[in-house]
Amino acid sequence: MSISAENIRNIAIVGHSGEGKTTLFEAILFNGGAIERMGKIENGTTVSDFDEQEIARKTSISLSLGYVTWKNIKINLLDVPGFFDFEGECCSAMRACGGAIVVAGAGGSVTVGAEKAVDRCLSLKKPTILFINGMDKENADYPGTVRAFQEKYKGKIAPIQIPMMEGNKMTGFIDVITGKAFKFGASGVEEVPVPAAYTAELEEMLGVLQETAAENDEELLDKYFGEGSLTSDEIALGLRKGIHTTSVIPVLAGSALLNKGVINLMNALGEYLPQAAERAALPATDLKTKEGTQVLCDENGPLALQVFKTAVDPFVGKLNYIRVCRGVLRSGMTVYNPNTDTEERINAIYLVSGKKQTPVTELTAGDIGAVNKLSNTGTGDTLCDPSAPVQFPPIDFPAPVLSMAVNATVRGTEDKVFGGLNRLAEEDKSFEVRKNTETGETLACGQGEVQLEVIKRRLKSKFGADADFTVPTVAYRESILSKAEAEGKHKKQSGGAGQFGVVNIRFEPGAEDGVFEFVDATVGGSVPKQFIPAVEKGLREAIQKGVLAGFPMVNLKATLFDGKSHPVDSKEIAFVSAAKLSYEDGIPRAKPILLEPIHSMKITVPEQYVGDIMGDLNKRRGRIIGMDTVNGLQVITAEAPEGEILTYATALRSMTQGRGRFSSEFVRYEQAPETVLQTLKK
Repeated sequence: MSISAENIRNIAIVGHSGEGKTTLFEAILFNGGAIERMGKIENGTTVSDFDEQEIARKTSISLSLGYVTWKNIKINLLDVPGFFDFEGECCSAMRACGGAIVVAGAGGSVTVGAEKAVDRCLSLKKPTILFINGMDKENADYPGTVRAFQEKYKGKIAPIQIPMMEGNKMTGFIDVITGKAFKFGASGVEEVPVPAAYTAELEEMLGVLQETAAENDEELLDKYFGEGSLTSDEIALGLRKGIHTTSVIPVLAGSALLNKGVINLMNALGEYLPQAAERAALPATDLKTKEGTQVLCDENGPLALQVFKTAVDPFVGKLNYIRVCRGVLRSGMTVYNPNTDTEERINAIYLVSGKKQTPVTELTAGDIGAVNKLSNTGTGDTLCDPSAPVQFPPIDFPAPVLSMAVNATVRGTEDKVFGGLNRLAEEDKSFEVRKNTETGETLACGQGEVQLEVIKRRLKSKFGADADFTVPTVAYRESILSKAEAEGKHKKQSGGAGQFGVVNIRFEPGAEDGVFEFVDATVGGSVPKQFIPAVEKGLREAIQKGVLAGFPMVNLKATLFDGKSHPVDSKEIAFVSAAKLSYEDGIPRAKPILLEPIHSMKITVPEQYVGDIMGDLNKRRGRIIGMDTVNGLQVITAEAPEGEILTYATALRSMTQGRGRFSSEFVRYEQAPETVLQTLKK
């Protein structure tokens, strides 16, 4: 079934973990007739949490799709994990959606996840509805929760209903715009007179809503100033305009678990959030002119779509979730992928609801679906009409902040382990597999411990491969502080021709390239010319292991100034060995030191956490370089040893309740204190 963009709403459900997003997703599908009964998270029967890890953990891990038709409008839903480790899924959802429902608990405060969700929607200009969930709970505090959001987002929060409460339970609501009251009944909602206890509150809120609506439209503002009031239709019009510009966030309330207030929310989705046809033109690059262009949601234009998520199954294959931005995608089409400079043939096209895939023959501009068996296409890629090639910007995913070394649990299964990890990295673009050339370790890099644990378990369940994740090795270095001279003598006689070579070498800091410099300062042929390269070779092999803890030696200048040879027994191997003996004797007398890698860090936190962050950095031997204020947040620039910040992502999240973020990069090596060396020797 093909549907026009005017009748499509693409909605992401976002917010703090555990506040009812998946249950709300389930209730919307049920109300729209997409499912016969609401599943339960604790039973592992919900549509969107179908992965075995999600069922076991009772929390969403991956972005899931679903859709429902409600009053002739197709609502495409994206259920987004709320746990911070799975932020990459939110990045994918934000690229695909045209608006969002932020689900918040009715606990009287703004939780971190709700705050981050609202902030993300505002920064990306995604029209948003705030749904205060959990109104069936004993401690539900709707007024306190609204006040907390109003304090946090001054001038934006606009409640459009008043919950009617009895014994701390929501029994109905008053629609502020129409002034009508509705009570929840066994067969749905029924209109009732507005209780006298709410008339004053209704009048006050209506006045606020009229002002808010008027501020978003010049004609309405003139009428409001002239007549002092607006009709309900005019209020709705003004609010809709404010919602579309993200200057207004309407608030509704209910209980997803008891399916109360959800139908009211569904009506609001159709009325207030933008049609797919109304979305802003998308920036892209016209590959013919190499210039920027704007892609409008026009089903009559040449095809252009973007992959916003990839699911990998070792048996079924790869499934690419797509949003059609322009034109119509049809089965059998050949499309161009500018990211990989390849053409792909479209086989099957699906509408997706959880793990269920319904084949369709086409998807029009504004719609969301999936395609399979695309061999050269991944998340973020553009697919377009070959005659009108365009390319959308990539999706910005968070850079990994926690890395663990990976080893196959069973010897001989390395290919299976690393092949599986690379396939999982196709699914989750906030996870990477890297090779550390310094230590030789393969690293699994992600957003936190939970994400990496999920990756490890999926590796086992999907690919049958067991892996051990451990704290990675720090790439320390060794060097020297002073000068020392040493003789290396290699003499071997065991019947027949022997081996003989003597070298005298001066070791000192100050290699020209910062790593190793070899100088031949011999005179008179004390070491024959043909053996000079052997001396250098022996030293280059020796510096791979320092004398303190076995780490590579750097900044070493070695000058060969004398030596001895034998006309018969001197051979290349003898001088290689002599050079190594000289190194082993001289370096311990040249004040060897351990060097540790230092990282530059940028830590972004709300001001109230700055003291804790600085105290923690001091414990980690960090140095504060400076502080700036950016968008109301404190950005701390610091330096710290790599060995002290291997698990900093976990500590920062704990110190800031998830509000902090950081990035780091290697800048240089510095001498490590003796305590570090002693730790390495244990």
